[in-house]
Amino acid sequence: MRTQFEPGDGRIDPSLSAIMGERRQLINLAYRLLGSLADAEDVVQEAYVRWYAMSPRQQEAIESPGGWLTRVAGRICLDQLRSARARRESYVGEWIPEPLPDRTEWADGRQGGATADPADRVTLDESVSMAFLVVLESMTPAERVAFVLHDVFRYSFAEVAEIVGRSPAACRQLASSARRRIRAAHEPATPAARRATVVKDFRHAWETKDIAALIGLLDPDATALADGGGLVNAAPRPLVGSEEIARYLVAVSVVIDGQAFDQKILERTVNGQPGLVVQHDGVTTSVLAFDIAGDRITRLWAIRNPEKLRSWTSYGKALN
Repeated sequence: MRTQFEPGDGRIDPSLSAIMGERRQLINLAYRLLGSLADAEDVVQEAYVRWYAMSPRQQEAIESPGGWLTRVAGRICLDQLRSARARRESYVGEWIPEPLPDRTEWADGRQGGATADPADRVTLDESVSMAFLVVLESMTPAERVAFVLHDVFRYSFAEVAEIVGRSPAACRQLASSARRRIRAAHEPATPAARRATVVKDFRHAWETKDIAALIGLLDPDATALADGGGLVNAAPRPLVGSEEIARYLVAVSVVIDGQAFDQKILERTVNGQPGLVVQHDGVTTSVLAFDIAGDRITRLWAIRNPEKLRSWTSYGKALN
């Protein structure tokens, strides 16, 4: 069946191809701005709806369709960020950004495990590491949009101003303020191989319930946050200190949601960094991301909200 966007001879309209070619860039932008792939997909869908709501003459008058879509998506994200603050206040427990698998392991839980369209994949560079996204969460909506658009996607401040609704000079100040937040939270870089080794050792210690080894791998002042979204059990408050975190992890590895389970812990890439995936009966129930300084884990994020694990669950089933 021919779609409304295809010419009568069945060939794909070149203009449609060019427009849809912007999708990956838009998904990448919206995910970094919102920290949620589901919300990013909704934003991009809405941007395309607004594009196709225009008449052909209106579309032809737009010199840069990609720039137009970016401006629209950016403004929608800005509105969502402003309203998100109120929603986060009513969120049950800690809110952690949605974790992303490595692109080679991507699965779409809504499509029964089918491989996702490459255009929907988010580029996994340092700007989507969990540590980076968490710092973005501390920014004001305008700071976050200005910083991501300029520093990550290299838009000029004049272009950013059109989206944020402020002067280029004001946007420059917003990005500068955001940059200071990034620098203040930045940990000294740990080589990728060393990070992977620390996570591997952590996995072994957790599997063997070796509390002493876990404590040794955690910074004495380490913090751990868990996001269950009120849908599953999760630590109701941040855990602080290596011993408290280690004992909690060993406890939950024995009993989950009031039931005893044999869990499987897998080493996986989480937002471009070494992480862990916990499975029960082939279903992913937790994804753990880490921030590491030297040989110690300084921060741990455990995402348990099943609505944030849709990209992981089907992949987990395929492994078993």
